[in-house]
Amino acid sequence: MDFQLSEDQRALRAGIRDLLAGRFGRDRMRAAHDGGAGGVDRGLWRELGGAGFFALRLPETAGGVGLGLAESVLLFEEIGRALLPGPLAATQLAAGAVKGAAEGEAVVALAEPGRPVAHLAGADALLVLDGERTRLVTGAGLRRVVDGARPVRSLDPGTPLWRVPELSGTAGEVLEGGERLRHEGTLLTAAEQLGNAERSLEEAVRHARDREQFGAPIGSFQAVKHLCAGQLLRSGPARTAVYAAAVTGDPVEAAGAKLLADEAAVGNARDCLQVHGGMGFTWESDVHLRLKRAWLRSGEWLAAAEAEELLAADLA
Repeated sequence: MDFQLSEDQRALRAGIRDLLAGRFGRDRMRAAHDGGAGGVDRGLWRELGGAGFFALRLPETAGGVGLGLAESVLLFEEIGRALLPGPLAATQLAAGAVKGAAEGEAVVALAEPGRPVAHLAGADALLVLDGERTRLVTGAGLRRVVDGARPVRSLDPGTPLWRVPELSGTAGEVLEGGERLRHEGTLLTAAEQLGNAERSLEEAVRHARDREQFGAPIGSFQAVKHLCAGQLLRSGPARTAVYAAAVTGDPVEAAGAKLLADEAAVGNARDCLQVHGGMGFTWESDVHLRLKRAWLRSGEWLAAAEAEELLAADLA
């Protein structure tokens, strides 16, 4: 079996990378994070919708693109590289159930028991993961949630958070395949973490080549070489696990992929920060933003403890 990307998949990945480079370059990325602005860029959201991002997996008969989980993974990998904020996974997964979501006209936020809700203020619907049930809260139910919410400080300046009241009694439409949605959201988030990890590695290597100390690039120093090599050793297995889970669609493999991708995203950002030295700790550097996004995504859809329990149960 050939596991190489097809020409269409490469073109799809290149297309979203070019779109993000043109519409969400460094200046736009920093503007979305500086001052804790966060939020969803509705213009870019609609542009992603027009490009078929949210309707990617809807059947063509329903106005979608008709592609699969593997193609979604490739796109979310690019989202992670660009540090684009917003509940992209929840919106894509709910695109067939929320009016306007497929076109990028609606934003669907993710709600998990006991965790703050990201991007609640700008959400048009709420995808609630509650055990084996997945509910879609809209209209009056959503307004009650928003009215009872209070903002909390977010680790990631690109992701505003709200603490919401207990959601178990909130009425909403129960979606079919709730467990499948959770596993797919886990894998898409793993792909986003993978893209973040790969970009951290690239930035560390570029800085190690360009920065000189004692008349030589710092990349020639053994300690820096070890940091970059460690990043590569995290990214490779994470990429393999994410791509494999995208092909099989297996929930346990998705959990393993999320675990590896979370470790790669956090570990690579930390090591990238070390390669940059004192400058990496400053607000002007982008490195800390990657670390904060990696920390935040690690707790979404399937946190490490939950992934480990799922893997252990499968082994038993």
